[in-house]
Amino acid sequence: MSYIKEYITNVNAEGRKVLSVFLTAGFPSINGFVNLAKSVLDSGADMIELGMPFNNPLADGPVIQNSSLAAIANGVNYKTIFQFSEKISQYSPKPVILMGYANQLVHYGVKDFFTDSLNSGAKGIIIPDVPLEEYNSFFKTKPAPLETILLAAPTSTDARLKQIDSLSGGFVYCVSIAGTTGSRISSANKIIVKNMRSSIKKNKMLAGFGISKPEDIESYSPYCDGVIVGSAVIKMLHEKGTINTLRLIRSLSNSCR
Repeated sequence: MSYIKEYITNVNAEGRKVLSVFLTAGFPSINGFVNLAKSVLDSGADMIELGMPFNNPLADGPVIQNSSLAAIANGVNYKTIFQFSEKISQYSPKPVILMGYANQLVHYGVKDFFTDSLNSGAKGIIIPDVPLEEYNSFFKTKPAPLETILLAAPTSTDARLKQIDSLSGGFVYCVSIAGTTGSRISSANKIIVKNMRSSIKKNKMLAGFGISKPEDIESYSPYCDGVIVGSAVIKMLHEKGTINTLRLIRSLSNSCR
């Protein structure tokens, strides 16, 4: 069993859903970022999705886009991202997952990126803009312990979902809305997640996009193994600071029980 899947399975066995928290690497500051990530884990997050700042993040809404631009202005680069991953991974066995875009990997060198990601302690990667049809060619140099987490869109057919499930590692990232991160969810999104669940057999399934409050988690919980929260956390960091952000994490974590 994969490290990530086993970790999620163990959390679920305790009667809890997994809470994965997205943080933009180096936001709101470089010097305090590792301590922020540690505090997020200590406040109840089960996994950290470490976003690599990019100036054209297609899947991300304005909140995360702006945090990426701020992190770039702070001087974040690949070296600092891998240092963040290493320090967070040394602090906790909770999985660190790197999230970025194909152009970033091509610019860095795809094979080198995979090697350095694994060496940094990261357990998985999410690269949302690599088409499924190019999966084998793009990820052919990826070492097996580093898992590729694939996204499933609300418009995915059953056949497509089964293909995504067969190729994904750790879990399938269920995109519960037809939009970017931070979009609002509705009652229809619960049906989308429920329908996706019936097609995901090999992997665990986490729901993301638009989840911002405990009520959202409670709505999705019966149909997934965990949730991913990003924009709400980044927005709170930007508007109300670390203390209020950690309060949000604790409230979200409590809703995963």
